[in-house]
Amino acid sequence: MIKKDYLNIIEALLFASPDPLTQKKVNMVLYPEPPELKKIVNKLNKIYSDAGHAFQIRFVANGYQLVAKKEYEHYISTMLSKTSRMNLSPAALDSLAIIAYKQPIGRHEVEAIRGVDSTGVIKTLLNRKLIIIKGRSSGPGRPLLYKTTDEFLQYFGLRDLSDLPKLKEITELLESDPRLGEQIAVFDKNNKIENYINENK
Repeated sequence: MIKKDYLNIIEALLFASPDPLTQKKVNMVLYPEPPELKKIVNKLNKIYSDAGHAFQIRFVANGYQLVAKKEYEHYISTMLSKTSRMNLSPAALDSLAIIAYKQPIGRHEVEAIRGVDSTGVIKTLLNRKLIIIKGRSSGPGRPLLYKTTDEFLQYFGLRDLSDLPKLKEITELLESDPRLGEQIAVFDKNNKIENYINENK
């Protein structure tokens, strides 16, 4: 049986934590008798669901985070789009999408797909901790390789990289409604999104 105090403590930690809450953090806070975080989360989610709350706890970036239910995300996105100063530029989104799907990948490969210099946007993504340096390629000059981070998963609300939409799904969306091409700003002009998808089928 789960102690009520544990439910309240974990709920408080979820509210206060700027990052996804992990079992490791719970172990540190509630040493020497930490509860099993997953069991607490399941119990809290049942309480929230039975009470009809607009939020739930989701597994994101290797931890748990208190988030709004999907049916309310539109309203939150509308509010944030009018107030947020943290939106990524189209160029940064271009590069981030390429890195996410092709990681680990070097800057020159990103530039080959985008067709423009990407030094500045990669620096921006590094500064925002959305990507990190994974290592070096074994090719000529041994260029740096980049990969996405847990902050990337958290930023987009993903559990892990398997939650990324499949390239086939993106193709089907574009085919069903060409207007979505303006919203899916993954690659620049000259049909590079189609070329990239075709290369990765």
